Amino acid sequence: MSKAFDASVQQALLESRAEQALRLAKHLGADACEVGASVDQGIGISVREGEVESVELSRDQGIAVTVYLRGHKGSASSTDAGDASIREVVEKAVAIALYTGEDPAAGLADPELMATELPDLDVHHPWPLSTEQAIDLALACEAAGRGEPGIRQSEGASLSSGEGVRVYANSHGFMGSQRGSRHSLSCMLIAEDEHGMQRDYDYTSARDPKELLSAEVVGRRAAERTLSRLGAQRPATGRLPVLFDATVASGLVGHLMSAIAGGSLYRQASFLCDRLGEPLFLDWFTLGEHPMERGAMASSAFDNDGVQTRNNVFIEQGRLASYMLSAYSARRLGMQTTGNAGGARNLRISAPLETRQALLARMGRGVLVTELMGQGVNGVTGDYSRGAAGFWVENGEIQYPVEEFTIAGNLEAMFKGLQAVGSDIDTRGSIHTGSWLIDEMTVAGS
Repeated sequence: MSKAFDASVQQALLESRAEQALRLAKHLGADACEVGASVDQGIGISVREGEVESVELSRDQGIAVTVYLRGHKGSASSTDAGDASIREVVEKAVAIALYTGEDPAAGLADPELMATELPDLDVHHPWPLSTEQAIDLALACEAAGRGEPGIRQSEGASLSSGEGVRVYANSHGFMGSQRGSRHSLSCMLIAEDEHGMQRDYDYTSARDPKELLSAEVVGRRAAERTLSRLGAQRPATGRLPVLFDATVASGLVGHLMSAIAGGSLYRQASFLCDRLGEPLFLDWFTLGEHPMERGAMASSAFDNDGVQTRNNVFIEQGRLASYMLSAYSARRLGMQTTGNAGGARNLRISAPLETRQALLARMGRGVLVTELMGQGVNGVTGDYSRGAAGFWVENGEIQYPVEEFTIAGNLEAMFKGLQAVGSDIDTRGSIHTGSWLIDEMTVAGS
């Protein structure tokens, strides 16, 4: 890897720069100021067909300053965090504030809400990986996949490893810092038979490199997924049950969270405006966040406003229990922040879980969706239409792969039509969920 990254040194440097920016903003007449600063370093390796395609050593830094001046807000940022650049950024933010309209909702979160519990959340696990070692792992991953009978060629394997430090500070006197790391390894392959070519991939991702799957396992799983798609057909058109594989079911959770996000609500751009307390799911379904979960992918003790994060329940026994609000969106809505500036952190579902085979048996006849394409989701109406690929299911058993079809419905109806959640929980991201069985959607195929 490139120049050694000392997280403690970088943290102290960023904190010093944040304090410098706060002092300067006050000197220039700002009523309040907040500063975000970060530095990241990483390595990225791409290989294809047994050859190295690219080696990228990255080191990025940045600082962003927002000032508040008599109800006016100005923001500026720079990728250079030197002394001269900090002065320039603060001066620009102040100058911008002089020309923006007054916004009564603008300003820092209330001082009593600032985070006071800042534990080590076990999210920083550097990987002392040389460039040669990273290349060897990527090549081993690809070789394992290419070695499976039926694989025609490779679209490549990639390894990414990085760590960084972020700091948030404001003129309430709050200073929060967090070190973090993220590592991943992926492989994409192509298989071919008399019906044509198919491609698919697999990956592993974790904060701690010791929790990654082995390169060989990732490669073989990529090959297995790719080979399983050979001979794909177009399914029949009709109203059918749809089983969303765990790898795509997390997207349904993401659409739900977008609909209850403060920005969508105060703009009246959500189908869930003014729906607090109403049932959206059956009463066995609960969804919440756990931002202080140790070692998880989105853990943080403070949000992007410096507010103490907390466990929030968004769906409780099927009912919409809480919106997802920052300090600004809460003011716009006449509510209180939920500590979600920057989004939800570590979403977890509480529900009875069923095995994949049990879900297929319950479905009987329908489609198992393993891939989604396109952006056909309307957050205002909840209308949902996506291109898809997956497998046809008959009598509770997978029969053959299917592709080139569309699934359509409405998110509210899909949520109410959720029949069961699988025990095949995908833990690679910040949303942990198993497969979702929806009672009925429009499947448009042949």
